[in-house]
Amino acid sequence: MQNTENRIGKFYDKIDLSFAVGNIRCHALKFSFERMRRPFPSHSHSNNSWEIHYIPYGKGTITLDHEICEVGPGSFFINGPHMEHSQTPDGEDPMTEYCIYLKFDPKSRPLIQKQNPDFLNCFLKTDKFVGADKQNLHPLMQSLFKELENREIGCHSLLASLLTQLIVLSVRNLDLPGNTEPEGESSVSDRSYLIIEESFLYEYQDLTLDKLASRLGLSHRQTERLLQKHYGKTFLQKKFEAKMSAALLLLENHTNSITEISGMLGYSSVEHFSAAFRKYYGMSAREWRRRCT
Repeated sequence: MQNTENRIGKFYDKIDLSFAVGNIRCHALKFSFERMRRPFPSHSHSNNSWEIHYIPYGKGTITLDHEICEVGPGSFFINGPHMEHSQTPDGEDPMTEYCIYLKFDPKSRPLIQKQNPDFLNCFLKTDKFVGADKQNLHPLMQSLFKELENREIGCHSLLASLLTQLIVLSVRNLDLPGNTEPEGESSVSDRSYLIIEESFLYEYQDLTLDKLASRLGLSHRQTERLLQKHYGKTFLQKKFEAKMSAALLLLENHTNSITEISGMLGYSSVEHFSAAFRKYYGMSAREWRRRCT
């Protein structure tokens, strides 16, 4: 820890904590936590450099890209590359500020890439932002500085994880249009398709869309979109198909009557089952059973 002359607080500016975010390498070059006793004159930072600021206590003003904004407890702001900014603490209640300085290393490639996580590209597109923290950043900042001070085993890995969380929560604070995870199966693993297929295979009688969506961890709409994209059918069409496939196997076994089979398939009456079977196969269940004899 380095205490800079005439500044009171915690400063870590002889550190290069490097970690990967998507395809990009991020270097955390400076961490500071201080109560501001004097104004910070207008300044800016180099290419590929961002600062994340969080004010837990006190108040003052910041000038960001020549625009003056009042800040107080819970204020949050970002300044990106070459963005002019200055800070002036209130004379009676000077602001206390956390500041994290991040520099991204694209290794001669563009920073914003389609292979990056959406949250990272969103952050890298942000030149400036001032607003209220809606993501409860204070405990995260406290954890960061606790790790920096204690330097316990696993410190580097935990700091990298906390800084990635900070970037994610910073993006969520931006509250931009479309600033949500895209709907669809982006979060769907290969195991989810097994869940779908086994659910229809073994629970064709009473499977519901609500039950299937819950197992997949998706909304009803996302589940329907997933079924349409990968199976070309709605939930009801898939369930109907599963029932009709099971009906053939049950009809081949003469142990149960057609009335009993209709109940086993979840139909309220044999008439409903017979109509559904004829619609799907073009013949009655009784005709099918005779053909299997």
